[in-house]
Amino acid sequence: MFKIIICLLLITTIQASTSSHWGFTTKPGFTSITRSTSYKSMTASRSTTTSRTTNQIVAEGKFVVGIKKGAIDKLLPMAINTWNFTDANAMAWRILKQSRGGVRQTRNAVVEGCTKCEQLQCDGTVGYGGSPDEQGETTLDAMVMDGATMDVGAVAGMRLIKDAIRVARHVLERTAHTMLVGDAATEFAISMGFRSESLVTPESKTMYQQWKAKDCQPNFWRNVHPDPKISCGPYEPTATPLTRWKEDRARTEYQIGAKHHDTIGMIAIDVDHHIHAGTSTNGARHKIHGRVGDSPIPGAGAYADNEVGAAVATGDGDVMMRFLPTLLAVEAMRNGKSPAEAAEVGIRRILKHYKEFSGAVIAVNRLGQYAAACHGMREFPFVVSNPTQAIHVETVKCLPPEPSVEVVPLTKQT
Repeated sequence: MFKIIICLLLITTIQASTSSHWGFTTKPGFTSITRSTSYKSMTASRSTTTSRTTNQIVAEGKFVVGIKKGAIDKLLPMAINTWNFTDANAMAWRILKQSRGGVRQTRNAVVEGCTKCEQLQCDGTVGYGGSPDEQGETTLDAMVMDGATMDVGAVAGMRLIKDAIRVARHVLERTAHTMLVGDAATEFAISMGFRSESLVTPESKTMYQQWKAKDCQPNFWRNVHPDPKISCGPYEPTATPLTRWKEDRARTEYQIGAKHHDTIGMIAIDVDHHIHAGTSTNGARHKIHGRVGDSPIPGAGAYADNEVGAAVATGDGDVMMRFLPTLLAVEAMRNGKSPAEAAEVGIRRILKHYKEFSGAVIAVNRLGQYAAACHGMREFPFVVSNPTQAIHVETVKCLPPEPSVEVVPLTKQT
């Protein structure tokens, strides 16, 4: 009888000192999440966390976040998006607040937040009536990704439909596909009840006419004749051998910045750490007809994984889609890097090959901690809403230009 009483007392003491649920270990005043590098399992260790600092564990290749109990409630739910698009963020935040902790609202928040930008034609770079291609037509790209299932719905080069990200949501929810493109995406949208209408506006028509009057400068052609630097097409291939295109004249002249940032990327996370990410854009102005950029490409324009976090990107999409910077950022966080370090990973991988690149990456971990990195601009603005701050615009200073290195040939000593 005495042994039974002792055992019961020990069990009661253990239960009072620590409790676990879904991989969380909660102690008085402290909550920690410990994940192995492979993310195959989630474990919680009271003795390990109390004996070593978070930085020590992170340095060993594990993703560990330690914050005071209750502080996590101040970071989630949250909505964050690229550029100074406050109305879009306000819409997402309003939707998140419709349920306690934003639970089951992250998809709605991302889709309707980006839809708001499409309706407002955010700076002429999102939605209808902006960025006409070289035929004068506006086409739309959009994507939404579910971090729980890793499912994606996307449309690219879609004509005659204004609600790009809402159509992408239908691709996600109504099909087993990831992406629909061009006229086929338009036909799908119409079958889902969307209205077909012209995306050209008087403003976009004026842009197109002014561009034609300037001999179609700048444009995205190379190695063709007549010379695309001084004349419009139609173009034909040149007979000269192809050479490496080290300097992209068109992108140099098409500056990414206050009125040429071409994408809204948005992330929403609820208190249960469910994540959605999405994008919407009308692409690069005067692009070759049929061009699609990074925005609807998973891992390029956006990426989300409930186990880790999410990232969105904006900038020179033709370059960015070659490196999948948002996937790089999420995987960097999986391997223990902070959101700030992870965002920079995506940018620096691009700069290794394209020194003149302009763009930005936002990275958010599953607890709502966020950061951004950028290059090719002086600074990059983004908008955040969480329980501590609503519709808050922040800016980050961009990385300095990479120093140019002049290679001096060695001369033979006499």
